[in-house]
Amino acid sequence: MTAQAKRRATIARLNDHLRSTGEDGWTYLSRGVAKLPTAIREDVIRAIRLFNDFTPDNDPHGEHDGATLKVGEYRIAWKIDYYTRGQQQGGKVDPADQAATLRVMTVMFVEPY
Repeated sequence: MTAQAKRRATIARLNDHLRSTGEDGWTYLSRGVAKLPTAIREDVIRAIRLFNDFTPDNDPHGEHDGATLKVGEYRIAWKIDYYTRGQQQGGKVDPADQAATLRVMTVMFVEPY
């Protein structure tokens, strides 16, 4: 495995950890998703946590940093962004460095609801 492939595998593992557990990062729901009835909102979160259908089409870099899925009648997208821990702005973000990187997952509708 090349160094780049190992790096991508590390990033994917860290992203999967946030997505599947909600740990080691922040998760934000868009206003529309947050307004869904509790049972549907829980279904959305469960579907994202269990999602594992990554393909070259929806994950071209192999980092598991976002996808879209259908939950009931809703088309949902989730995306993980990276920020430097402890800094409001600036600084180079290295998503392979768990200690220095804050992961933020945003969950939203694909289209406005």
